[in-house]
Amino acid sequence: QTCRVKMDEEYDVVILGTGLKECVLSGILSKEGKKVLHMDRNDYYGGQSASLSPLERCYEHFKKDGKPPETFGRGRDYNIDLIPKFLMCNGQLVKALAYSGVTRYLEFKVVEGSYVYKTGGKVWKVPSTPTEAMTSNLMGLFQKNYFRKFLTAVYNWKLEDKSTHGKSMTPQTRMADVYKAYGLDENSQDFVGHALALHRDEAYKGRPCSETIPKIQLYGDSIARYGSSPYLYPMYGLGELPQGFARLSAIYGGTYMLHRPIEGVVYGDDGRVVAVKASDPDDPEGAIKDVKCKMVIGDPTYFPDKVKKVGQVVRAICILDHPLPKTKPSDKANKYGGAMSAQIIIPANQIDGGGKKNDIYVGAVSEAHNVAAEGKWLAFVSTTVETANPEAELALGFELCGDILERFVEVSDIMAPVEDGVKDGVFISSSYDATSHFETTFDDINSLYKRITGAELDLTKVADDEAAADGGADGGAAAAQ
Repeated sequence: QTCRVKMDEEYDVVILGTGLKECVLSGILSKEGKKVLHMDRNDYYGGQSASLSPLERCYEHFKKDGKPPETFGRGRDYNIDLIPKFLMCNGQLVKALAYSGVTRYLEFKVVEGSYVYKTGGKVWKVPSTPTEAMTSNLMGLFQKNYFRKFLTAVYNWKLEDKSTHGKSMTPQTRMADVYKAYGLDENSQDFVGHALALHRDEAYKGRPCSETIPKIQLYGDSIARYGSSPYLYPMYGLGELPQGFARLSAIYGGTYMLHRPIEGVVYGDDGRVVAVKASDPDDPEGAIKDVKCKMVIGDPTYFPDKVKKVGQVVRAICILDHPLPKTKPSDKANKYGGAMSAQIIIPANQIDGGGKKNDIYVGAVSEAHNVAAEGKWLAFVSTTVETANPEAELALGFELCGDILERFVEVSDIMAPVEDGVKDGVFISSSYDATSHFETTFDDINSLYKRITGAELDLTKVADDEAAADGGADGGAAAAQ
């Protein structure tokens, strides 16, 4: 009876899909007082960004013949993320987790190392401070000094303070001209733009430096929080993230319905959405009802006629019995000889033989994050597709993984909404890109929130009393090991 009544009520927002973006918005909008109904056609959270456990489910998902060999360990020890990404320690998603109090439901661990690939097969730790710049072998002697001066200027730069801009860092100055002013060569530019600022291609060089400088500052601020790297990863995998925001939504009155097929969307005479068609769970006939609403938020799979393909991404999830070979452990007692978790960014310009325009991302997590059996690693390799042979584009990433016991490869279309949703009240998220971090994901969440509400997302307003009492965004530190 309760479900039937709720199907008959009118909602401020109906959200379709329980991917991370949708769940973050569900939690935030519920906390802001919106009446939210959240539905998913699947019987699990996460949508396209779900975590699969046990390991046997991963074999089923990727249609692999047979079962995992016994040498892989217990299947239930694996939590395999379909779209693995790291969180920046001081990034927007971590702030949202901390401000909203969702960190109470989650536990994080720092990723041990952040590396960048250099032509010739070398992998170097990413230098992120003036001191590290002077000791890094990634650059020659003169470049070390140029980079040290550049990094000092970047970390002192403030958009609103003209005295920090100097002659070469005025906000509208192209990033290419900033590099030139500081004497950074192509090699230094590659790791600054791709391993520090985390740009995916070279287009940023033609845009104002006011876009790139804050990204470099974010990297530095993030690594300053915990030391070994700027990245965090949840214990037991990313599947805990959407569920954490779903709990937040439920606390503030949000209603969730999993395993609920969506039959369509109803529009009024003015072209705006007025209802979502879905089967009533309490009706013995499974009658289709119109769930009245003022707006709809959903992932691209629910609106194939309202999205367009803007590219493809190829992702590989690999099972290893060793760390990424060219990484170093942060714990001297480590018996494996390499990092328990790490990221390696391969800038496109550094790929031997060239030919690619987009970076390749390599990452790994292990038993240290409770996502794999003892002595096993989950490595992931991804890039934006540029050819008719996507898997071949990951070759250098596979090489950096060393011997691979098993691999699961998937090519996915990157879909984006055709319209912004303001006119018809249907707000659609974009597909997840190839990056191995969540900063671009939160950019889309910000964009959706602004289109939905007309206001910028102010995370301080999302803060719950307990999280605020623990220190706001810095409360996230308490949840990380």
